[in-house]
Amino acid sequence: MKYPLIALLCCFFLNIYAQSPIVDSLNQINSIDFKKAEAEIFILPKKKEIRGEVSYNFEVLKSIDSFYVDARNINFEKVLLNGEPKNFRNTGARIWIKNELRTSENNSLQLKYSVKPKEAVYFINWNIPDSIKAPKQIWTQGQGRYTSNWLPSFDDQREKVEFDMTYHFPKDLEVMANGKLTGTSVNDSLKSWNFGMQQPMSSYLLVFAAGNYKVEESKSASGIPLQFYMPVSEKAKMEPTYRYTKKIFDFLENEIGLAYPWQNYKQAPVRDFLYSGMENTTATIFDHAFITDSIAFKDRNYVSVNAHEMAHQWFGNVVTAETANDHWLHEGFATFYALLAEREIFGDDYYYWQLYQSGEKLKELSDTGKGEAVTKAKASSLTYYQKGAWALHILREKVGETAFKNAVKSYLELYKFKTATTDNFIAEVEKESNVDLSDFMSKWLNQTAFQGFAALNSLKTSEFIQNHLNISGLRETPLEKKAELLSAALNFPVSDYTGQEVVYQLEGETSATAIKLYKKAFETNNIYVRQAIATSMERIPKELKTAFESLLNDESYITQEAALLKLWMNFPQEVSTYLDKTKGTEGFTNKNVRMLWLTLNLVTPNYEPEKQQENYNELSGYTATHFPIEVRENAFGYLYQINSFTTQNLLDLMQGTQHPTYRFRDYSRQLLTELLKNDEYHQKFLALNDRLSQKEQDYLQTKL
Repeated sequence: MKYPLIALLCCFFLNIYAQSPIVDSLNQINSIDFKKAEAEIFILPKKKEIRGEVSYNFEVLKSIDSFYVDARNINFEKVLLNGEPKNFRNTGARIWIKNELRTSENNSLQLKYSVKPKEAVYFINWNIPDSIKAPKQIWTQGQGRYTSNWLPSFDDQREKVEFDMTYHFPKDLEVMANGKLTGTSVNDSLKSWNFGMQQPMSSYLLVFAAGNYKVEESKSASGIPLQFYMPVSEKAKMEPTYRYTKKIFDFLENEIGLAYPWQNYKQAPVRDFLYSGMENTTATIFDHAFITDSIAFKDRNYVSVNAHEMAHQWFGNVVTAETANDHWLHEGFATFYALLAEREIFGDDYYYWQLYQSGEKLKELSDTGKGEAVTKAKASSLTYYQKGAWALHILREKVGETAFKNAVKSYLELYKFKTATTDNFIAEVEKESNVDLSDFMSKWLNQTAFQGFAALNSLKTSEFIQNHLNISGLRETPLEKKAELLSAALNFPVSDYTGQEVVYQLEGETSATAIKLYKKAFETNNIYVRQAIATSMERIPKELKTAFESLLNDESYITQEAALLKLWMNFPQEVSTYLDKTKGTEGFTNKNVRMLWLTLNLVTPNYEPEKQQENYNELSGYTATHFPIEVRENAFGYLYQINSFTTQNLLDLMQGTQHPTYRFRDYSRQLLTELLKNDEYHQKFLALNDRLSQKEQDYLQTKL
């Protein structure tokens, strides 16, 4: 068959520019080594645009006739190879430079470009009128979204480059980015921040975040500068949010054995983040929902995520996984070392409780035939994080703490600023311990089933776990036969976890024996035991009314929220007293107590009737797009409970169906599906059509 000339040309270019990405990547990494990048980035937030210029220094390891840089939907104005303009092909995913290069050092590639990123850069509240005074932020996410959406760079994490970056941004905000801030300057309305790195890293770990931040500084025991960023509006929550950060840092540096390998470490919360946190090199960003005050700290805090992302500075950032099958070398290690750090802070019971809980989930998954090998590419988070951590816990017990620690240090030193495989790590452990680990690898790393019996035997080395298992084993036993044992479990000092288990076993019980045990549980004054009472008790016996009312005073927003609702349901004649007592409480960043209070106010007609419209406006207003997603989701939930959505609420919901944060997008889509089952709302959504974006219109049509 003869092909037209245009078809032949297409085949030619396809062979050059559209080979398998894996083959391309392997060939390029073996042929060319990018050493250093110097970039200037101009951020235009109101246009949602980035303009920049980046210059790469690279070495040619063996002769090539073309090479590429990943660049997603980027427009190029200038391409210079060793100072000379060169022809290039922009595929929309990569820029290819067709040029023969022999083995050589000190080559340069200079790229000038502009882009409106489709993802990886998130502009928060820049389209909100200034009159609303909504906090404006911008932040980036490289892993899973690709830094090549805003900077011509390398999607393959094996390509490591030393990045020196200058960011130009409106001067009223503070910019955080990788590396050491080496200087700033102001020119009219723009401020420039110069950040320098000293060691190479993968492109996915590049980040910048900007917002109206207050910054505080400290130093680790080894002298590493630590910086803490906090939105100015939340500055009073700086200490509880970052509580124990220095202790975690000092512990990890000592426990891991390799000195912190970067110049500094900084952290900043950002709104509507895609995940809990992201371990960008020297510059972790985390979700706004983890901002906490001293009361919220007891219920949910940043400590675990803080320790996890910090541990990644060694595991993932210094030594990076060679393949997708080795991803647990990032997440399993970060989870395990975070657990060790939390053990240092919260004690052995906490450590074993976390292992126990994750072990239960892994066993359940395994028993249903859905278990996965830790070394499986694209395994679940539960596998990479928790099963990986369990494997390291067992390995540490098997070879001993000293051999384990020496092996980890040797592994990090040997592959520092490089990539490594699971076999590379195991080889170091075998060398340090003189133990054959083939059976361990087979059972804990390469087998899909979770080793439940081995895990249980390990857990039973904890006296606390043994006692807890004894109590939890009584769940099916009649109360009168186990009352004495339950009572003993509430003796001082009561365990947070076992004390809660006792309360859960009392749920629905109203006998005199149960009342006596409940009273003892109240009197422990253990905040978590009392929290279990607040969340599990539905019908409040009159004998416990006074004690239950005291829960409104507990320093726990979970307890206060649950207690307020239960008291409102059980004692309607005293609702005014309960609403008066909780009137000024906000709760977590999602305003959990405040929104419950507003909702109860609206469904209690005789309580402040003159303020009901004002209170409805407040509740309804929290769905607005400029609020954090955790606030919006909570507001949507309560409006659904009382079946009272305004047109603006429905518009806000449609915006949520296209939100980049998947958990909020999924929530919004599920709520939309429910509302469309109602004919009245079906018609209301149809009437919105001309007020929706094209994406929103298209999505709504799929649901209609």
